[in-house]
Amino acid sequence: MAEKKASDHPVAKSDEEWRKTLSPEQYRVLREHGTERAGTSPLNAEKRKGIFLCAGCGMPLFDSSTKFESGSGWPSFYPPR
Repeated sequence: MAEKKASDHPVAKSDEEWRKTLSPEQYRVLREHGTERAGTSPLNAEKRKGIFLCAGCGMPLFDSSTKFESGSGWPSFYPPR
């Protein structure tokens, strides 16, 4: 079975639906092209094994085994899924 891609999984929601689905911070980052301040993401300290999913569509983004410390202040991964 072929792995699904984000382009195979379009998400069409109204602005109101997005606001109901996402936290205010998620909405700002995902819908308004915002960013978190460096060093503030709770994912920096995340150590559990698994797959990181998109908060908007639920598709896989990164595998925890590819997380590394880039020194940038944001969680870093290679390669994207």
